[in-house]
Amino acid sequence: FDPGSPGGLLGFDFHLAADGPRLIEINTNPGGVMINALLVKAQSLCMPTLSAPAVGDADVEDAALDVLLAEWNAQKPGGRDGLVAIVDEAPTQQYLYPEFLLFQDRFRARGIEAVVCDPGELACVDGQLCFDGRRIGFVYNRCTDFALAEPASAALRAAYLDRAVAMSPHPWSHALYADKRNLALLGDRGFLERAGLHADAVDCLAQCVPRTEVMTDANRDDLWQRRKQLFFKPAGGFGGRASYRGDKLTHKTWQQMAGADYVAQALVPPSQRHQSAGDVPLKVDIRCYAYRGRPLLFAARTYQGQTTNFRTPGGGFAPVLTLLDPA
Repeated sequence: FDPGSPGGLLGFDFHLAADGPRLIEINTNPGGVMINALLVKAQSLCMPTLSAPAVGDADVEDAALDVLLAEWNAQKPGGRDGLVAIVDEAPTQQYLYPEFLLFQDRFRARGIEAVVCDPGELACVDGQLCFDGRRIGFVYNRCTDFALAEPASAALRAAYLDRAVAMSPHPWSHALYADKRNLALLGDRGFLERAGLHADAVDCLAQCVPRTEVMTDANRDDLWQRRKQLFFKPAGGFGGRASYRGDKLTHKTWQQMAGADYVAQALVPPSQRHQSAGDVPLKVDIRCYAYRGRPLLFAARTYQGQTTNFRTPGGGFAPVLTLLDPA
């Protein structure tokens, strides 16, 4: 089901290899754009003569809101009306709940009333999606129920399929961009050439996307033998959950993965940065927030462990800055 819009901000996550960046995954509901925009502003104030933000817009917060309004306009070309609902499961318990409030403030600054709620608080009434009796015109969807398949998403799914509400990101964009099985094609030179891409684009993608294989019953034994050079991810996963470095896999976990939708990606170790002299270095990945081919913001995530997390002391989001030429 194509609702008529691209699907909102994408998050392109990179590891910085010795010979250039490697695109390890794409996300359709990348959190942190508002918080990272504030981090960049703070750092720029601290070092105005040394660095500049690595961003495409002077006001990233407004640009991020413009993306959501563009999505709303594309799905409802007759005009925007109704309430905005910023939706996630148990939103006040989410790590990025403060960002929901930042989006809410930005909507209100544009004269658009916005609420933060759980999908279970929504209801379909007389063909309209409602929250607390008020009609919703647009849903900023931060749920990780990407296919809207859970019982709590029933009202949201029904309104979406009936075009009773505009929503972004949506299941169509997740299937197109964020299902990790697509990476097996995105880095396949033969497929890209047959798809008619320009030679420069083929070279770029074939170089930047690590080789990715869809795990099947037929290749499981071979993947197990090569596991130390691979990273395993669930096709619809997020936040590093149920993802494993092959050299850390146990036989028990491997058996539990049988029958599930997994991809095996060539292992690209992340780069590392020291916070200060003598500190244990933290691993780094770089996220590019972009919409329709236009970057809005670059941010880093620093961590220790197999996958990115917000549990590492001293880790988490970090700004990406461009050094200024002293001349």
